[in-house]
Amino acid sequence: MPDAPPEQTILIVDQDHDFLEWATKHLSANGLRILRCDHADKAVKVVEKTQVDLVISDIQLQPFDGIELLSRIRQTSPNTLVILTTGFPSTGQVIEATQRGAHDVMRKEALPFELRPVVESALQMVEDRRSADQPDAEMPTLDGRVKIIGVSRALQDVFKIVGRVARSDAPVLVTGESGTGKELVAKAIHEYSPRRQQELITINCGAIPENLLESELFGHEKGSFTGAIARRAGRFEQGDGGTLFLDEIGDMPLSVQVKLLRVLQDGTFSRVGSNETLSSDVRIVTATNKTLSTEVAAGRFREDLYYRLNVVEIRLPPLRERAEDIPLLAEFFLQRITRKNGMARIRLSAEGITALQQHRWPGNVRELENTIARACALASSTVLLPADIPLAAAPGSEKGAIRQAVERLLDSAPAGENAIGWIAREMATCALDRQSGDLKEAGASLGIHPNELRKLLAKDLSSILATSDSV
Repeated sequence: MPDAPPEQTILIVDQDHDFLEWATKHLSANGLRILRCDHADKAVKVVEKTQVDLVISDIQLQPFDGIELLSRIRQTSPNTLVILTTGFPSTGQVIEATQRGAHDVMRKEALPFELRPVVESALQMVEDRRSADQPDAEMPTLDGRVKIIGVSRALQDVFKIVGRVARSDAPVLVTGESGTGKELVAKAIHEYSPRRQQELITINCGAIPENLLESELFGHEKGSFTGAIARRAGRFEQGDGGTLFLDEIGDMPLSVQVKLLRVLQDGTFSRVGSNETLSSDVRIVTATNKTLSTEVAAGRFREDLYYRLNVVEIRLPPLRERAEDIPLLAEFFLQRITRKNGMARIRLSAEGITALQQHRWPGNVRELENTIARACALASSTVLLPADIPLAAAPGSEKGAIRQAVERLLDSAPAGENAIGWIAREMATCALDRQSGDLKEAGASLGIHPNELRKLLAKDLSSILATSDSV
């Protein structure tokens, strides 16, 4: 490890003395003092008496855990950076640790490869902060809970962003393919925010007709349109003080986008059919599976609204980019489904897990859940083998099969003959055979008129009809 700047101190906290010894040797460098202890309360006393720049602590500690230690260190020494380590960090641990101010949360199995560069970066940040004299602010302590499952680096990065943005009121745009869990991220942002005691309201902009979406969002007055038999408060009024999650924001009509922009600009709006100006303190979180920049370029989404919504973007990775999460997700769904239906315990074989990890999952987590549900419903034993898992063909697989068939036909085409004409006659002959020589039905199966089929077959037609039972 490169020499550290002078007078920097690291404290390593872990109950495993072998790990303490390894980490000390692994990080040793000139100008770097390394302290270590095996109990959380001892670590607090060290930080109280000594200027510690960086703490590397296991989450599993006594007499209290590493997340509580993090909070106490932040109270005692807010400029001290803290890296937490654990075997398999849970969703809640990662978000809560980041929320409380952790510099990073790392899996122990990755430490031999990642610890040194992360520590180097942290110590450089300490030095930069010293030079700039910019102390790190303390984060509030929250204890929300979400069920986003995954240990992949890509998903852990999402958790960390959630932990950072949850404390603010900045609009967040969650992007990702369908089925990746965008609504769960919105719930996590709300549950870990100061607004968690208030309501989280969800609206799917693509599921509500254009003429009703404006009323749904902003409310309406009695008689403002057919069917408006009474005054109705909209979601912005109902969600005052809470969070409003607008799913599929890319499907919002342009006419409603204008009114949403006004709310984002000055926090005011009016009910449909009213001139009264209302205000609401609502935190906006949006989500889409579309590329909004493309929608803006096509004129289907307002550019000014796009920049208002995209203050912080959280991109959810597709399941194919985090295959290491598939066994955990599959096990979670297995347990939930079997428990709900009173079924015997079902487990995945190693080969079954491999099959799941090799699948492309175009439908992402939602498709995986449905696949596990079907496998449980059809299971004939308590162990799922690859043959027991009904994996759907990936989109495009039929197209690929057709391409392979065409390639085989091209290889079979007679030398010197027009290949396209020859393939067309082969298709026509096959269609006529399948319809027992019925020209009308054969033509219909190919989408062409019987006369076109006659012209296509030309020289071959008489011999085909002669061998058919009917015309």
